[in-house]
Amino acid sequence: MAKIHEVAAAAGVSISTVSYALSGKRSISPDTRRRIEEAARELDYRPNAGARMLAGRRTQIFALTEPFRADTHAPAHMAFVLATSIAARRYEYDILLLTEEEASAGMRRVASSGLADGVLVLDVAPDDERVDLARRIALPTVFIGVPDDHEGLVCVDLDFEAASALAVDRLADLGHRSIGFVGHPPTSYEKSNFPPRVRRGLEARAAERGVACTTVLPESDGPRRAPVRAAVRDLVEGGATALVLHCDDTSHAVALDELAALGRRVPQDVSVVSVGATFETSSFQPPIDSVPLVPSASCELAVELAMRMVDGGEVPAAVHLIAPEYRAHGSTAPPGGASG
Repeated sequence: MAKIHEVAAAAGVSISTVSYALSGKRSISPDTRRRIEEAARELDYRPNAGARMLAGRRTQIFALTEPFRADTHAPAHMAFVLATSIAARRYEYDILLLTEEEASAGMRRVASSGLADGVLVLDVAPDDERVDLARRIALPTVFIGVPDDHEGLVCVDLDFEAASALAVDRLADLGHRSIGFVGHPPTSYEKSNFPPRVRRGLEARAAERGVACTTVLPESDGPRRAPVRAAVRDLVEGGATALVLHCDDTSHAVALDELAALGRRVPQDVSVVSVGATFETSSFQPPIDSVPLVPSASCELAVELAMRMVDGGEVPAAVHLIAPEYRAHGSTAPPGGASG
């Protein structure tokens, strides 16, 4: 990487003149500024973050706080990290990933040191410890997720309640009157903000449509997922003609495998819909209808709002919900009928 003295030599000026021109600290003639900027571009010179902070300029960095815990489902979390990084690069920003399990520590360090221009918050818990800190720090902060206490915060997320309602409406419109819901393990409903919202939305819309809904939250016991198999078996043998899945990709595959083991065909005997999946459900056999959680949609909106705040624009504290989309892959049908 080029050094400042190389830019000075190429532009025919002193090092201090280069510093003044790039920091905007002093008035420099247009011709001299042009020569310095051309030399900096040709040499690919970039002031380091420390120098930019001392000059009072932007760091071109967003801090992304994403605590990694023992029970973190890495594929889903990394999909959001990647989507955030791609969205930030469109604004020539990089991502500083903060992974401490004590989530507030890294966020507090970034806020006090000026290492970043803003903070993006992932893996939001219902009672997230970062909420109070976000209200106290001066850095623009956007939550990708909705904590229970979100007053005064800028939050972005899929409208999970509406996503669940889409799934119920699809099945109810086809004539199903008994639905089984296979969710995440019980601890997920304490540590993450969205599983409870999916469940509430599903049960509320089922009640509105006069559809019986039985919820099972199987424990995770490794790749065999015996509790998921038991849940699927109990739901189907108990009279459910449709299943709504809100769980990881392994549990989806196990649920389909158990239906096959029971001799139940999808969709002729049992309809299946996935809600809130970050993975592609069309690759299962058989492919599954879904109302997906698309990481790029949430992350692009979050970065857009963060940039607007960094630029001094007005972004009112609010929950910005993304409308869900139903994707049909042929896994739903009327009870005992052809695919819908």
